[in-house]
Amino acid sequence: GRLEAVTQQMGYHPQYLDSFLKTQHYLMHMDGPLPFDCRHYIAIMAAARHQCRYLVNLHVLQFLRAGGDPQWLRGLEFIPPKLRNLNEINKILAHRPWLITKEHIEKLLKISEWSWSLAELVHAVVLLAHCHALASFVFGCGCEQDEGPGGRGSLKPLSLGNQCFCEATAGNSCSQELLRINRKRSLDSCMELDSLRERMQRIHVETEGRDEMRLLQQDREEGEGQGAEVGVQGGAEHCSDLSAGLSPFADTDGEVTGATNLACYMQDPDFGYQDFARRDEDQTQVFRVQDYSWEDHGFSLVNRLYSDIGHLLDEKFRMVDGLQSSAMAKRQGCEPSVFKRGIWNYIHCMFGIRYDDYDYAEVNQLLERMLKVYIKTVTCYPEKTNSEMFDRFWKQFKHSEKVHVNLLILEARMQAELLYALQAITQYMI
Repeated sequence: GRLEAVTQQMGYHPQYLDSFLKTQHYLMHMDGPLPFDCRHYIAIMAAARHQCRYLVNLHVLQFLRAGGDPQWLRGLEFIPPKLRNLNEINKILAHRPWLITKEHIEKLLKISEWSWSLAELVHAVVLLAHCHALASFVFGCGCEQDEGPGGRGSLKPLSLGNQCFCEATAGNSCSQELLRINRKRSLDSCMELDSLRERMQRIHVETEGRDEMRLLQQDREEGEGQGAEVGVQGGAEHCSDLSAGLSPFADTDGEVTGATNLACYMQDPDFGYQDFARRDEDQTQVFRVQDYSWEDHGFSLVNRLYSDIGHLLDEKFRMVDGLQSSAMAKRQGCEPSVFKRGIWNYIHCMFGIRYDDYDYAEVNQLLERMLKVYIKTVTCYPEKTNSEMFDRFWKQFKHSEKVHVNLLILEARMQAELLYALQAITQYMI
């Protein structure tokens, strides 16, 4: 089968790809605090913050395959309050993670019957950070532009047989047992396609019936004229809500298209990234890694509340740090470790995270202006990345080297979000 676009790009660095796939599979498909359908819906919410149709389409289909209620795909108003309450922390983590406080954590953990457990919340936070960072990679490497509407090609429908990332990596070093499990899941899911179609058709018919009844009721109560006009508009909006959340099952070849309008998965869409320390505002409290780090604090907390995920994340962080970048560093006239640390610390700096033992003057020496513009765009507002940016930055560099930069962005951004969220959870627990 065709390689999924993300694995195609990450395949330039197969050791990292293997580590990424293990984490992706564990988050989405292995035992954990959250139900499987909720995991995919949280991924939809996270990807929608950056208008990443590529990931939303992927998880819409996986949400249905996991037995998710298709009504939820109409938007946040149709999901359980417990999930909807996650919207605030999703919004903040995606754009200004330094604003997360222990009060946000407390609010989620203490809402009567809609409360989250600590373990569930940690799972959700890791999912959100994972999908936000992955959206940066998708846009940064041009996957969204290649496959999205208006890009160089039309959106390729998502094949039921190829949806798990691991399914697409038979030629890489992902474990054979894991591949066997996913092939079986894909075959089982293909058998469920007809029942999924029937469910969607039944819901569509039921929705049309309710709309007709509601319109008749309004006609009776308000008579013809203004009341009838309002009723017709309401019915049209109601139907468009359903189509906005989910495109119909498109053909008979087992392929499905996903969301067409991502606004229904967001609240406060104008909330976006702002420079951490704007000169016209009071200095925001800097996050000092010496006080709270992944190695000394975050790793142990996340591993205790969500078993083994800490080891997988730590392996992924170490893997991207160990990738060879001698050619990139040589062109910049420095050691590979120095060059990579410059990129990593620059990304963390944009989120207010500082290292006391680092001279930030090195960033301007190591990273030319066009590279800094590219890194900031992909990190902070990836949806603004256009189809030319990947080709234009560092024209003299190989494609694999550009992918390497995007992997550094992915991991540095994910760790930044996790540091803020886990620190807030730690403060709540204390």
